[in-house]
Amino acid sequence: MSGKNILITVGVVLLAAAVVGANFYFGRDSGLTVTTEQIKARDLEAIVSASGKIQPKRLVNITAETAGRVVNLAVNEGDRIHVGQFLLQIDPKSLSTRVASGNASLQVAEQSLDQMRQAIETAKVQLQQAQQTLARQRNLWSQQLTTREALEKAENDVRSTESLLQEREKQIRPQESRIAQERAGLENARYDLSKVRIESPIDGIVTRRNVQEGETAVIGTMNNAGTVLLELADMAVIQAEVEVDETNVPHVQIGSRPRANKARPASSTAPATTTAGPMRPRLLILCPRRLILRRAPLQGCLSFRGCQCLSARRYA
Repeated sequence: MSGKNILITVGVVLLAAAVVGANFYFGRDSGLTVTTEQIKARDLEAIVSASGKIQPKRLVNITAETAGRVVNLAVNEGDRIHVGQFLLQIDPKSLSTRVASGNASLQVAEQSLDQMRQAIETAKVQLQQAQQTLARQRNLWSQQLTTREALEKAENDVRSTESLLQEREKQIRPQESRIAQERAGLENARYDLSKVRIESPIDGIVTRRNVQEGETAVIGTMNNAGTVLLELADMAVIQAEVEVDETNVPHVQIGSRPRANKARPASSTAPATTTAGPMRPRLLILCPRRLILRRAPLQGCLSFRGCQCLSARRYA
């Protein structure tokens, strides 16, 4: 046999062996894949899933304490404000008129009281003169130098003057009460006038503005709520409020470590992330252009000026 035939024979044998080996490898049953783990003692975790909202711990609704038209509005949504900062003003014309009217009424009542006091002093002088005249008439009567009629007239003058003095003294107390009432009404009008200028009670951010300049603010009554003009939030401390199903309440305890799932926009393909930690407040802002998850306390990181999306002003 030549060497060429030997090589052909060897090649055929190797090819046949390769075909048989391939059929055996790919045709075999791979079996069931299982996961094994070493047996050891461990704690079982009960996972409670709930959704909720993030909001500031201190949220202030600014309402009108006096009705009127808003004439000066100094803030917009997203503006940072400080304690005592001017926010808005309600038209003070009607209340200014009340103050002026109350001041005039008080002055008239005080002048009337001065006149009454002067009349009392005059009555006292008249009484003193009548008493002196009565004393002289009695002295003359004892000497038989005057008539009975003159003596009786002097006695009647004394009694009449005493009655007039008592009547004028009784008028003093009602007038003093009237003055106190007028003064209280004036103070009330001044207090109402001071409420037309509204200032911020906290440091924070204007999260909502429900009024425009020129609109009328309505005060609240027993059946109707007043107009919420502004909503202020203190972003230094924020908290999460979630609604837990009643069946899962026994599994939730104080001090549990929650896991916050960061939501993602519908247009994003990035996977959602999970953050675990102690129960500390977090702020979650949803915006089609950005997603921010920050831990509190915040150091003035929210101004909403860098994002043009209006939904960034809402809190999820």
